[in-house]
Formats: sequence, structure tokens, C-alpha cells
Amino acid sequence: MTSDDSAGGQRPRRATLDDAAVIAQLLHDFNTEFSTPTPGTQELESRLTQLLAGDDVVVLLTGEPASGVAVLSFRPNVWYRGPVAILDELYVRPELRGHRLGSALLDAALDLVRSRGGALLEINVDGEDTDARRFYEAHGFTNTEPNQTDPMLYYYREL
Repeated sequence: MTSDDSAGGQRPRRATLDDAAVIAQLLHDFNTEFSTPTPGTQELESRLTQLLAGDDVVVLLTGEPASGVAVLSFRPNVWYRGPVAILDELYVRPELRGHRLGSALLDAALDLVRSRGGALLEINVDGEDTDARRFYEAHGFTNTEPNQTDPMLYYYREL
């Protein structure tokens, strides 16, 4: 994990059950900032309390007080020996962007995936979110498979 967290000089840390309310607020703020529906902090806290008790979802926090969050989900995958992870969320409070907190969280997430024997970290980014796309591409992520030119597309269906 990197240590260039300029909001206190701390490395990102793994969240605990005691952090559920703080994480819920950060995720709620994230969705609110980008006009995305949110179930609200109470529902998010309830879900996080359940998820953080297991090992399939890991949340990283940075800053004191927490000002950035990364949420990772791990799952087995037939194509890889170790787990595949998806970075479900990465958020830094607007007033602290540009201080490399997002980079520190992403580096910590990559380190965590590697430490669990994972070989792949997936991220879904909205096509029009050019800032996020530029951020991930600057960190070595791509939306094309090796030796291909067409971008990969993400499809979903709510049930």
C-alpha cells in the first residue's frame, strides 16, 4: 500500500464493522454527488454490517476522518486460480481530490487482491465518466482484451 495520503499521511486501512456508518455516509454522498439513486445511509449501514462480517466484501478507508473509500467484492472464477475481484466503488470527497487519495486506495486494492492470490481486478465505469476512465487508464486498466481493438461492454439486468 502506498503512503502518499496527504490528508493525514496514513495508508489506506481495512474497514471493520465499527466503520459501517462512516462507509454508508461516504457511499451515500458519492451517489448523491452524481445524482444516482441511493437507499440511504441506514439501509447502506445495515447491508455493510452484514457484508463486512464475511470475507467476500472488503472495504478500504483512507484519511482521518475517513475521506475516501474503496469497496471490493471477491468471487471464484473458472478462468483464474485465485479469486477475481471487482472494485464496486471508489470515492474520495470532492474537496480532497487531487491529493492522490484515490491512487492510494487503488494501489491498496491491487495489493489486497494480489495478497489473496487474485490475478484480476475488474472495474465498471460509465461511458460518459471521462474523469474516471482517464484515472483508471492512467493506472494501467484497459477496456479492451489483449490483441483486440473493440471495447468490452458491460450488460446488466435487475431482477
